[in-house]
Amino acid sequence: MDRETLKCLLSFINEKNIHIVCDEIYAATIFSSQNFVSVSEVIEEVVDCNRDLIHIVYSLSKDMGLPGFRVGIVYSYNDAVVNCGRKMSSFGLVSSQTQYLLASMLSDEEFVEDFLAESSKRLKKRHGIFTKGLEQIGISCLESKAGLFVWMNLRQLLKEQTNDGEMALWRVIVNDVKLNVSPGSSFHCVEPGWFRVCFANMDDETLEVALKRIHAFVGEQNTLSTKTKDMPSKTKCWKKNLRLSFSSRIFEEGIGSPIAMSPHSPLVRARN
Repeated sequence: MDRETLKCLLSFINEKNIHIVCDEIYAATIFSSQNFVSVSEVIEEVVDCNRDLIHIVYSLSKDMGLPGFRVGIVYSYNDAVVNCGRKMSSFGLVSSQTQYLLASMLSDEEFVEDFLAESSKRLKKRHGIFTKGLEQIGISCLESKAGLFVWMNLRQLLKEQTNDGEMALWRVIVNDVKLNVSPGSSFHCVEPGWFRVCFANMDDETLEVALKRIHAFVGEQNTLSTKTKDMPSKTKCWKKNLRLSFSSRIFEEGIGSPIAMSPHSPLVRARN
């Protein structure tokens, strides 16, 4: 968020006397010309700001690529929140070895600065390759300036514009195309047909393979769609029923419902 938006938010929470929790986990994944602005900077510019209402959460999993370390941070100006967090931390302690390693790494400011700069550079390049590759086959993505993911628009491939239609397409992509994507419904997306794709967790060769699979799949779907339009009505009905029957069988074999799935790993219930 830009500085003015954050100022408006702080003014609002002060007026209404409500708490704000700012998740800054993607602070250093920005790959556009826009710079990250922390709410902690804006606080200094807002007159009579009640700092007890402001809390920041952060983790090393995204910026530093260390999700397995399970190191998170709660930064609050409210002593009561800090004391509570300190007591709760005993249920999720970070090992001494991990603390020592991270302290040594983060103390090397030159390394951290170079690492984040190179990471941003690579994210920008990878994002450009992936989105342009999708554009070649008519697939658009939501514009983004940061992060490790893109929202891919596959609405034109849905058999029906519903969450069930989205889940049916997702099962085909996972089981047949062999690509790990996440359906928008598992993130409470209100419009069916959007899929979240992580473009930062693979090498260049794997990215090329993924794009080839998407190109082949979309090309096949477009060809089938064209042929279906030319079929007699009875044949089209038969094809449609066969597709629905196939999807229902896969569903019953253990994929589960979108409500039961974890938003971060919808493949948990998927079968290979």
